[in-house]
Amino acid sequence: MTLSTRKELIVITGASTGIGAATAREMAQRGFHVLAGVRQERDADRIRAANVEPLILDITRPGHVRALAERVRDDPHHRPLRAVVNNAAVQANVPVEAFAIDRWRNMFEVNLFGHVAVIQALLPSLIDSRGRVVNISSVGGRIAMATYGPYAGTKFALEAVSDSLRREVGPHGVDVVVIEPGAVRTEMLGRAIVNAHDTVSAMTAEQRRRYGGLVQAVNAQAEASTKSGLPAAAAAVVIAKAITARRPRTRYTVGREAALLSITRLLPDRLLDRIFAAALRPHLPIGGTAAV
Repeated sequence: MTLSTRKELIVITGASTGIGAATAREMAQRGFHVLAGVRQERDADRIRAANVEPLILDITRPGHVRALAERVRDDPHHRPLRAVVNNAAVQANVPVEAFAIDRWRNMFEVNLFGHVAVIQALLPSLIDSRGRVVNISSVGGRIAMATYGPYAGTKFALEAVSDSLRREVGPHGVDVVVIEPGAVRTEMLGRAIVNAHDTVSAMTAEQRRRYGGLVQAVNAQAEASTKSGLPAAAAAVVIAKAITARRPRTRYTVGREAALLSITRLLPDRLLDRIFAAALRPHLPIGGTAAV
């Protein structure tokens, strides 16, 4: 059973490419009016379509978030807000030691604090409409493999915030759902690899000796898994289900890999360390050492 798809508003952050853009198209086809947050005008021109209204939105800028809340509240057609999909994210696979602290802060600003700002701004509208918060996490929100510390840290935190928020706003009729994609073919992987290469070039010689082979192996592993991963449109279908199901689950995984990795949390930590190190070994350069 699904909720009515009468004209209602859907807000999607990070909608310029990948999962965000695919979700915008999916929800527009289902009859919703999508407010698609993008950061640049060229992205707005690319995604603009029937039922898709692009908005320039940087979730780390308070003025942009306030303007979004005003747009929702003052909708000229008085359409209720069915859901906000918090999808905007940045990623870099970098060892904890080698990731500059200002870049740590920026990643948390985008992947966590920006989402909290959007949620705070839109909750009054969501409570009025008994709408839904859909937070796009990752398998990295459940398991932190080597070099995923910064990104996984933001996603672990987003999962914790989602659990707390669900228990706070559930009595007021607002559902909170977490989506955990595994390998999905998006542009974000390419950007993460570029970020990792830039970080390696900025490492000290000692850090490159420690982590250079590891970063190379992680990027090769991620690229291989993503090539065989699901298209963004498949993730969009799962997100649409989370938005429209009458009684949504609290979490949805996307792809077989995500479901399997979630189960591995039941294993002892040391065993997991050995499993992940073994999975990296085929991707290591000659003479490289897998993380343990």
